[in-house]
Amino acid sequence: MENSEEKKIQEVVSKEYELGFTIDVEEDRAPEGLNEEIIVFLSKKKGEPDWMTNMRLQAFHIWQKMEEPHWAHLKYDPIDYQSISYYAAPKKKPKSLDEVDPEILRAYEKLGIPLEEQKMLAGVAVDAVLDSVSIATTFKEKLKEMGIIFCSISEAINDYPELVQKYLFSVVPMSDNFFAALNSAVFTDGTFVYVPKGVRCPLELSTYFRI
Repeated sequence: MENSEEKKIQEVVSKEYELGFTIDVEEDRAPEGLNEEIIVFLSKKKGEPDWMTNMRLQAFHIWQKMEEPHWAHLKYDPIDYQSISYYAAPKKKPKSLDEVDPEILRAYEKLGIPLEEQKMLAGVAVDAVLDSVSIATTFKEKLKEMGIIFCSISEAINDYPELVQKYLFSVVPMSDNFFAALNSAVFTDGTFVYVPKGVRCPLELSTYFRI
């Protein structure tokens, strides 16, 4: 039995990863390193208000005082947090689905996630994130008619600041642990969902990250 399971594991490990392809899109990228200047740079790139920049800096200062956890049954090479670029995004920022680079649309179709609404699976709304930015959110306007907010966190920070300030970091505080603090300081995008009390969302909501 063990030999059979071992064989299956080896087959999976040695198999070429079908979704490991890359796409050729011009990128805007932050210099490597992590410090206050990088945090401010990232926040400005996202067009964030001062309160969000200050929250990021607060999280960064908390992270600086923490130690990376040591796991009991996990070994990996030390992570050099200063050799990482914490922001990358396509240079052309689409304002609508029609403006998304065809190369990006083809990449998502190859993954089985068509972003054109007429091709979408019935009953599913998608927020697609490429590297550091959300490049498309489907059925956003249809959901908005019901009072449901489904958009990127970057949009929500600017368009719905009261809601974001009320709920951001409320489930997992930025001071909860080493990686929570790091993520709170350098997160670049994700999905924001708000469903008013008494409203039932008619669609399944999904987020897809391609890094």
